[in-house]
Amino acid sequence: MSLFIFLTVIQAIVAAALVTVVLMQRSEGGGLGIGGSPGGLMSARGAADFLTRATSILATLFVILSIALAALAVENTGARTVDTSLDRSVPTGPAVPVQPGPTEAPADDDPLAGAAQE
Repeated sequence: MSLFIFLTVIQAIVAAALVTVVLMQRSEGGGLGIGGSPGGLMSARGAADFLTRATSILATLFVILSIALAALAVENTGARTVDTSLDRSVPTGPAVPVQPGPTEAPADDDPLAGAAQE
């Protein structure tokens, strides 16, 4: 459990650093620097920029820590057996065929009986 808490604290520090680095960057428009500006991500200057590298490293660390924390959470809290206490299935009994009762002749005073026979 201490590893989980340690990684959670590291995750919070990485998240705060990532937010700080992203907010420190200059807004140039054209998402991800693809808008054609010479200082964008695809140019030599943009690829070597400290803030761009820091953002990519921190984002990668954030994703890796998220996956590691999810794996630890599943491992620590995952149930090893299936709980059947909430099983609401209907018990099946022996199959008894339903025998139709004797057919009765319709009464003469029933007005629908004549219409059903026609």
